[in-house]
Amino acid sequence: MQAQILDIATSAAMLYAVAAGLLVIFGVMKIINFAHGAFLTLGGYCALLTTWAGISPWLAFPVAAIVGFIIGALVERFIVRPLYQRPLDAILATWGLGIILGQVITLIFGREVQFVQSPVQGTALVLDTDYSLYRLLLVPGAILVGVALAALLHGTRLGLAARAVIMNEALARGLGIDSDRVRSLTFGLGSALAALAGALITPLSSVDPAMGVPWLVNAFMLVMVAGRSLISLMVATVVLGGAQVLVSSYASPVLGGLTIAVLAAIILRIRPQGFARD
Repeated sequence: MQAQILDIATSAAMLYAVAAGLLVIFGVMKIINFAHGAFLTLGGYCALLTTWAGISPWLAFPVAAIVGFIIGALVERFIVRPLYQRPLDAILATWGLGIILGQVITLIFGREVQFVQSPVQGTALVLDTDYSLYRLLLVPGAILVGVALAALLHGTRLGLAARAVIMNEALARGLGIDSDRVRSLTFGLGSALAALAGALITPLSSVDPAMGVPWLVNAFMLVMVAGRSLISLMVATVVLGGAQVLVSSYASPVLGGLTIAVLAAIILRIRPQGFARD
């Protein structure tokens, strides 16, 4: 039981890290970035390159975030921005971009499954259980991501401008806020978070060109349930991520992989606003 509690906590942390970037883009730009999984995969390969280079695996995290931000900002400028007035086309464009990025990664690195070096080795005794130290560190890491995002949204000029754009973009423009710049920085930030999440989860699994697909599905369902709230996202990751761990443990890992999508669909059918407040 103690191991399952730790599994739930660390799984929720990973899901939060993966879904946070998707929620940020959805909250400000009102579109779902279906290239999110490709950016996550990009972060995984950034971690792989640091392993191949023989440098500190800790550097994989800032490298992945920087690469994700730069590519995300370019994508917003040249692909997404012309489609703001056609949100469905913008969503389809990100979906197509995800496919293209996946194919480019395959051409460069091949389809082989690769492994990266973990920045932390060994286990720690928690709740009378020897547990992976790196997985445990993901919990404060996810909390740090959540706190940093909350501080950014509520304690900076960028956050104030982003919230103004969310509430009323036309009025925000009238007040002199450059909504294009806000959207560009937001998309870059969301992409950076996706790439960072990819680098974070890679030491626990492996790297391959399709690694982001299952994470994208779960992140999408979690964001639909959470709405635009970081707190609601935390609740969703704990509840649905915990259910996934329990189903995988007591039933089947295959059923566990479907748990988040199925439960999210049920929750949205009963309560269309999900865990967000009325």
